[in-house]
Amino acid sequence: MQKIKNPIALTLIYLVVITYALFSVAPVVWTTLQSLKTPRQAYSPTPLFIFDATFDNYRELWLNSVPKNPWLVGIILAGIIIGLVVIGFNANRIPGQNYIIYGGILVVSFLIMWMIPKFVNTAEFYKYFLNSVIVTLGTVAISLSIGCLAGYALARYSGIAGVLILVAALGFRALPSLALVLPYYWLGQVTGLYDTLALLIITLVAVNQPFTIWMLRSFFMNIPREIEDAAMVDGCNRVSAFFKVIIPIMWPGIVSTGLFSLLLAYSDFLLAKILTRSNWTLTVAISQFTGGEDPGQLTLAAAAAVSATIPIVIMILFFQKQLIKGLTSGAVKG
Repeated sequence: MQKIKNPIALTLIYLVVITYALFSVAPVVWTTLQSLKTPRQAYSPTPLFIFDATFDNYRELWLNSVPKNPWLVGIILAGIIIGLVVIGFNANRIPGQNYIIYGGILVVSFLIMWMIPKFVNTAEFYKYFLNSVIVTLGTVAISLSIGCLAGYALARYSGIAGVLILVAALGFRALPSLALVLPYYWLGQVTGLYDTLALLIITLVAVNQPFTIWMLRSFFMNIPREIEDAAMVDGCNRVSAFFKVIIPIMWPGIVSTGLFSLLLAYSDFLLAKILTRSNWTLTVAISQFTGGEDPGQLTLAAAAAVSATIPIVIMILFFQKQLIKGLTSGAVKG
């Protein structure tokens, strides 16, 4: 592909790219600014870009009451978060498998989030955040477990049954969510699982599983059979070759698929709205701030949107290298 040398063409390309970037970033910046305003500032007829920022919206959103020693609690939490972030970014320099290190970080993070309400009087929004974390992690774990096994089997099996399974999975993925949510709503009413996180996880796995199978199968197809054959010659059986040889090679692809599944589960609104009555997730909770007549609801909705975005940004930063490798290469290591 030849480089563009015409200065006018380059200028136009740069203008288009910059315009698109500003168009994409502007809503995020404006929402962040709105979350730091008072309701009077947010409803100002003239948009305010310079103002006295306040974190009252975040405090009202996350806390029922401020702890007696807020600075001490904040410093402890900030220290733990910074420590986990540093470990995550330097996982390649730490002896051991990366997935064990990342798994340990997730476990420690979840335990900390689970223990926070015992020491801090958190608001109801924190409960919805924990619900989103549980639903998302449960959906990703189950989807990847089934998807890896099914994707590997379909990549290695060349019979007509494999083609039929892939076509059926594609057909189910093409169905709108509303076509699946009503049967699961009936199932939840019959089994008593309605308004539980278990039903929501089961439904999200069913909706997202065809995507994970197709995506992981494409990664497995790029791995030569000779690698596992060589492992079995050296003494491995099919199962040990899969876990000890294929999975480490597939790690970038698994991370890429997991992040896409995470985004699909974390941002789902329709399924969570219909299948839950009180055990909401963040997306449903945020929607409750957008339809009221109280002026303060606008700033709370902005603070909730920013708060819900931060965990996804952190996850992307943690796994950005594996995500890029998985999306661009799919190549074999070594």
